[in-house]
Amino acid sequence: MTDPEVAGRAAPLLIAHTPHTPSPRLRRAGITALAYFHLTKPRVIELLLVTTVPAMILAAGELPSLVLIVEVLLGGAFAAGGANTINCWIERDRDQVMKRTAGRPLPMGLVSPRRALVFGLVLEAGAFGFLWGTVNLLSAVLAVSAMLFYVFVYTIWLKPRTPQNIVIGGAAGAVPVLVGWASVTGTVGAPAWVLFAIVFLWTPPHFWALSLRYLDDYAAAEIPMLPVARGTAVAVRQILVYSVVVVAASMTLPIVGDAGALYVGAAAILGVLLVAQAARLARGFSPERAIRLFTFSNTYLALLFAAVAIDTLVRAA
Repeated sequence: MTDPEVAGRAAPLLIAHTPHTPSPRLRRAGITALAYFHLTKPRVIELLLVTTVPAMILAAGELPSLVLIVEVLLGGAFAAGGANTINCWIERDRDQVMKRTAGRPLPMGLVSPRRALVFGLVLEAGAFGFLWGTVNLLSAVLAVSAMLFYVFVYTIWLKPRTPQNIVIGGAAGAVPVLVGWASVTGTVGAPAWVLFAIVFLWTPPHFWALSLRYLDDYAAAEIPMLPVARGTAVAVRQILVYSVVVVAASMTLPIVGDAGALYVGAAAILGVLLVAQAARLARGFSPERAIRLFTFSNTYLALLFAAVAIDTLVRAA
């Protein structure tokens, strides 16, 4: 079945058209364009970019050039979108088995695998060239290194083989803070590595909470996520442990970086809330509590990095 035929089935077309009704060809083109957009996993990109700008602000000690911010965000979006697209290409068969991912463009047949792969590679090459040309080489290399780690180390090697997959593989999602820091300084300093560690340690409890909610999906796809391989009891205990550790890591930023009382207060309050959510899940597991923790973990990371930015700007004023 060709892509247009599947696209047409995904969005039935009206036979009669008024001058204001898009033609079937135009509607299919719109569906295809939207499918390519969803291949990049825009929600994941949004979260990655949320950590990039605060790292830039902390590195600069003030608000960097808006032009630089736009360049870094655009290049970072291309790099993350390319990595996510290649991930979708690799996992298209597993995605078809899982209810949570069966509606993605490749399992639905909205984009052919070959075109998806080409699209991902073009995005990645574009990201490297754009960041090198507008920002600096180190930022470009770091952005592409995240893709290579995500695709080859996490997706291909770790994910189908070990319940520690997301523990190690989470490093890819922490690289954007290094890209942000390097874009301003041309190097990677100690505070950047603390921010990296925060995202790195935050990733396991964040993703394990999601995998608890979709436990049957991961089991059906034979992906050894921690709750599948070791059981829910082990998973909720590990989520609590990692939540405590990530909060402890967040409190080290004032030691190695220039962080003030506003950040410390925000980190403490957010940390208490995160650990409380994890403790509640550990006391009594339910899919609803798991997804509630997953959702709050997104809020936690976004607000924590917002505190980094606001604290820096307030002290610079």
